[in-house]
Amino acid sequence: MSNSYKYIDPEYTYTDPETGILRNLLNITDPDVFLFVESSAVTKRLQELYDNPIKITGIDSLLEIHRHLFQDIFVWAGQKRTVEICKDGKQFFPTSHFDYAFRYIDQLIAEKLAEILDSINYLHPFREGNGRTQREFLRLLALEKGLTLNLNPPDNISVYERYMKGTIESDVKTLTELIFELIDTNNK
Repeated sequence: MSNSYKYIDPEYTYTDPETGILRNLLNITDPDVFLFVESSAVTKRLQELYDNPIKITGIDSLLEIHRHLFQDIFVWAGQKRTVEICKDGKQFFPTSHFDYAFRYIDQLIAEKLAEILDSINYLHPFREGNGRTQREFLRLLALEKGLTLNLNPPDNISVYERYMKGTIESDVKTLTELIFELIDTNNK
């Protein structure tokens, strides 16, 4: 463990006050033993993810991956930290703003999908059927990431009008807002 990390953890939520070792499910207090056991356990769990990957459905998938990797080591595996951290004097994101940050990262996913949609629309490779094809392409791309996205909801003229405005005007902001509104990250 690097000594360059600094934690504000007066209640010793994550560390043993006597040894400074991270609290662990195996009650290991020797730093060398802990490093070996943690590394071995995580290596095994990484192989499981190579064999059976977790679908990325948004930033919450990060919690799921952490839980999988560290489930044998920490009781708090997959949970957001509750202490403030800095390393080499650089403060990491404050815990009080995590909800905003998680939403922002999910927004980035919608932005990237909108950029892809805009680029495909500009490409316009077919004589007819480009829009329907690109909407289905984006739906399937989102589905590959475990997301539900329907840019063709029946009887929803507002979605269609915003989609058309975004694609015709190459308005990635409008497309991002539309995708962010329509994307369903609960379809796991």
